[in-house]
Amino acid sequence: MALRNLNIPVKAIDYVEIDEKAVHSYNAMFADELGYKTQSVIGWNLKPDILIHGSPCQDMSIAGHQGKATKEGGRINRGKGADEGSGTRSSLMWETIHIIQNMGEWKPKFVIWENVKNVLNSYNRKNFEKYLSEMEKLGYTNSYKVLDARDFGIPQARERVFTISCLNSECFDFDKLRHTKMKPLNDFLQDNVPDRYLVTQPSILNVIGKKGVKRATVIKEYAYTITERQDRCPAQIIDCGNEKYRFLTELECWRLFGYSDEDYYAAERVNPKGNAIVNRTLYRQAGNSIVVPIFEAIFEQMLCS
Repeated sequence: MALRNLNIPVKAIDYVEIDEKAVHSYNAMFADELGYKTQSVIGWNLKPDILIHGSPCQDMSIAGHQGKATKEGGRINRGKGADEGSGTRSSLMWETIHIIQNMGEWKPKFVIWENVKNVLNSYNRKNFEKYLSEMEKLGYTNSYKVLDARDFGIPQARERVFTISCLNSECFDFDKLRHTKMKPLNDFLQDNVPDRYLVTQPSILNVIGKKGVKRATVIKEYAYTITERQDRCPAQIIDCGNEKYRFLTELECWRLFGYSDEDYYAAERVNPKGNAIVNRTLYRQAGNSIVVPIFEAIFEQMLCS
C-alpha cells in the first residue's frame, strides 16, 4: 500500500498469511490492480526485489528443532537440535531465512522485518542478534531502529522495531527518514458515532483515570497503541461529554494506521459484521497492522533518494 501511495510501479509476487479473513481484506483492497488469486509459494522460483516479513515475539526462541519439516496447527517444526525456531509462531522469522537460502545465488535487494520493540529486551536479544548474524552470512548489512507512528503524521503512540537488511551495500540510514508533524486526532475521528460504541461495561467505567493493567485512559492528543480489542482493559476511550465515553470505531482504528476510507470499506465488504454489534475482524486486522506512512518514509529513502 505504501508503494501504491508513492506511485512506485510494483508487482507483488506473492504473500503468505495464515488468517483467511486478512487474506480476503488484502485481496479486496488490491483486486483492481493486482488481481490476486489463492496460490502456494512452494516450488516457486521467486525473485522479489523486496522481501518483507513480521513475526510474533512473545514466544521467540532459537533453542528449537531441526530435521524433517512438519505442519502442526499451521506452525512449522523441524525436529530437534537446531538453533532456529522452536516450532512456535516465532519460527516464521527463521522460515524467512530458509526462503532466502533456498533462492540460491540470487537474493532480494532488501529484507525488512517489523516487530514489537520488546524484541530488543534482554529476554529476546539473543534471538534478535542471531537473526542479524544469519543475515550477515547471507551477504546483508543490517540496521534497525524503533520508529513511532507519531513521528510520521499519525496520532497513535505505536513503537515498532524496523530492521532493514541491504544486500552488498551500506547500511540503511534511518536518520535520513522524512518525519512528518503529527496530525490532529480530530482529523481521524468520525462524527455522529452510533451509541453502540458507548462504554457500558462497569469494569471499564470504574477504572477511568487509574493506573496499572486495570485502567481506562481518556484519549486526548493521540491514541495509544491500538490492539485487537477495544473493549477490555487496559482500554482507551473518547470523552463524549456528560460523563459518557465511547470506544474508537473500526474505521477510526484503520485511519490511525494510515489506511484510506476506501481501503477500509473494501475490507468491510468481504468481512461484514453480520448480526454482531461491532466488527471484531476489522478491529483485529487494524491491531495487527503496520502504520502505512512509516513504510512510505522507508521506501522514499530506499527507492527514491
